[in-house]
Amino acid sequence: MQQTKRREQIVKVAIETIAEIGYAQASVGQIAKRAGISKGVFTYHFASKDDMMVQIVHEVYDAAARFMQPRIESETTPGGMLKAYIESNLAFMEAHRDYIAAVIEIVTNARTPDGKLRFADSSDDSILEPLIEILKWGEETGEFRTFSGQSARVAAAAIRSAIDGVGGRLAANAELDLSGCSEELVTLFLSAVRKPAAGGEPAGKGGKDA
Repeated sequence: MQQTKRREQIVKVAIETIAEIGYAQASVGQIAKRAGISKGVFTYHFASKDDMMVQIVHEVYDAAARFMQPRIESETTPGGMLKAYIESNLAFMEAHRDYIAAVIEIVTNARTPDGKLRFADSSDDSILEPLIEILKWGEETGEFRTFSGQSARVAAAAIRSAIDGVGGRLAANAELDLSGCSEELVTLFLSAVRKPAAGGEPAGKGGKDA
């Protein structure tokens, strides 16, 4: 238990350090100093700085999933779930700005021994699966338009990219209006995926999932 708490403390300090001074300046020595521990204690818990960076990225994504899941699952319609997915993503960013800044620093700077970005592999798009499920459910219920071929995956990727883009903007501008971003993304993507009403107009707003 004590070792777990110490490890969590080091990760927390590392996130704060990277968010404040950047990836390059956040050395093992700097993180250890801010955590009030020796380098030996650091290396007892983490084999290297790279090992810690991987841990931080996983921790932030896990924390985001824990934050978002109950909000999404409390909804009872596809539109409500898509709205909650977008809003809870940006609400997590709002509540954990240091997390987002640190992850952006890590994924844009951490490199493998051969010089490639460590987190640049985009071949695993499993993060899109929850969105694809929401879109296909909406298609089945008739709330969303028909998706042909890979179009649901394309739409999910567009939504995910837009959300991730907000994270990048937040890292560059700590004063970014996340509430306004959230509202615009919800309006944009619900309009894009909803089934047109009679006459060709998108289904109207209103209700919990508007």
